[in-house]
Amino acid sequence: MADFTRLPDLALRTYGGSVVAASDESFAEKESLIKPGRPGFTPETFGNKGQVYDGWETRRRREPGHDWALVRLGIPGVIRGVVIDTAWFKGNYPPHASVEAAAVPGHPSPGEVLDASWTEIVPLVRLRGDREHFFAVADDTRYTHVRLNIHPDGGVARLRVHGEARPDLSLYDGLGLDLAALANGGLVTACSNEFYSSPNNVIAPGLARHQAEGWETARRRDGGNDWLVIRLAGRGVIRLAEIDTTNLLYNAPAAVSLTGIDGDREVELLPRTPLQPDTPHRFRLDGDTPVTHVRVDIYPDGGLARVRLHGHLA
Repeated sequence: MADFTRLPDLALRTYGGSVVAASDESFAEKESLIKPGRPGFTPETFGNKGQVYDGWETRRRREPGHDWALVRLGIPGVIRGVVIDTAWFKGNYPPHASVEAAAVPGHPSPGEVLDASWTEIVPLVRLRGDREHFFAVADDTRYTHVRLNIHPDGGVARLRVHGEARPDLSLYDGLGLDLAALANGGLVTACSNEFYSSPNNVIAPGLARHQAEGWETARRRDGGNDWLVIRLAGRGVIRLAEIDTTNLLYNAPAAVSLTGIDGDREVELLPRTPLQPDTPHRFRLDGDTPVTHVRVDIYPDGGLARVRLHGHLA
């Protein structure tokens, strides 16, 4: 896999992404493009439209042109790479594809987005069947939408749009917000261990439905402790910390501590504090020192479902 896949998938449905329009979806629905998880497949499962596919599939074109799907990113941002996955499409995949991106403010209709100015971020490329295709993107522009073009038709299982969140934080002027949230621009920049699941899960939107939707480390045998570092959405003062161990029944950490980082300075936000399994914990924090990063130490190992750090931008 490419390095950019370690960044969040800005188009993911669970992050608020939506496939708002498509030229055609005769065989398989467009919404599957941004579903979480690997595509599934059961042979010889036929519906009224033919073999059932976990992806987006268009009819066979009998006229010039190509098919397309329009995706609103759940989190606007800078796109660092795109993955086009044709898993299970072996005789009906598109031979070529391209990807465009656009930045449209507000809450535009699909028609308004289609009329916007588009930038090609992945030029026309050759695809193969039943395979993930990785394409790095060198463009520092902030985008809100992408358009997947398939030439001329066929099926694509998943579209992943990895990048760095760049939300409009001016909406929070004078208000508090979760400074750690992925949707607000937070990002896990370092982590001691991610054996079972990604550390960025702890700052994902919503609640973890099961253990795999949080962060879980391997069992430590060296006497140390695990940790992660969150780059905040912006330099700010944290007033409330939420440490959620929901779904972690026998592998929750025994304790947690929080340390704020601002340049070369470290500030204790929460001393080492006991945790309970399968429990959302909330801690009011004292102090008014702005920080840009927070290190979350868990003792000695285990997992967290979510970390929320509520405060005000400095």
